[in-house]
Amino acid sequence: MLDMRPDCERCGADLPADEGGAFICSFECTFCADCADALDETCPNCGGELLDRPARVGKALKQHPAATERRFRA
Repeated sequence: MLDMRPDCERCGADLPADEGGAFICSFECTFCADCADALDETCPNCGGELLDRPARVGKALKQHPAATERRFRA
């Protein structure tokens, strides 16, 4: 099950689990669409490909809430 991290690791933008616009690599590093584009869809942490993160909605989100620990380091 995906961690569903709440923010972009590069700029700190909020990335709600129930909305699109987040991009992840296979290690679940998470970035907003603008940062993923600026990074040429390549994860700066592992070099992996950044892909659209699926949304988690409704009952699934209630049973398996998104993570709350923010990863952005200003």
